[in-house]
Amino acid sequence: MQNDQSKLNTDKLKEQAVKLGELVDYQEGSIVSRTLIDKSAGTLTLFAFDKDQGLSEHTAPFDAMVYIFNGEAEVSISGKPVQVKQGEIIIMPANEPHALKAIVRFKMMLTMIKS
Repeated sequence: MQNDQSKLNTDKLKEQAVKLGELVDYQEGSIVSRTLIDKSAGTLTLFAFDKDQGLSEHTAPFDAMVYIFNGEAEVSISGKPVQVKQGEIIIMPANEPHALKAIVRFKMMLTMIKS
């Protein structure tokens, strides 16, 4: 997974309107991420997945919400696949195994609340 964009200065994003789709770019054959907020209470991270890219099954100790703002993904939670399309969200419960795969290129915002 590429994190090139995650180190960009997010202070420039404060107090202005921005388009989510312009904050993270696709890269052929890769997954690109950009962390916008990283606090002790939680994180907000944007991802761009190229077609057929994905994250293998894993767990997280916190609930997480995925918002697909471009494209379409298959999100599996405890082995159950769910198609999530542009404009839709899905909540991945804490400690439940989950995985993501790009059916087509897609961009998502991951919100993880730690407390």
